[in-house]
Amino acid sequence: MSEPVKKFSPIAIAMEKDKRYSWCTCGHSSSQPLCDGSHRAEKATPPLAYVATEEKTANFCTCKLTKNPPFCDGSHKG
Repeated sequence: MSEPVKKFSPIAIAMEKDKRYSWCTCGHSSSQPLCDGSHRAEKATPPLAYVATEEKTANFCTCKLTKNPPFCDGSHKG
């Protein structure tokens, strides 16, 4: 099994209204902060599905410590 990605800065994503996003919850995805399916091979946690309710740019969490998934809440600053 590989080690999870350890990047702690949020990543801005321009979301499209009604589009489904799969936020990586395990940290193994090489497409952070979104899931690339790596959790299957790693037997890790599945992604969190999020459907955008509006068109906007949002900061997605990469540290996986957020209390407001999939969005960054500053938890990485500890």
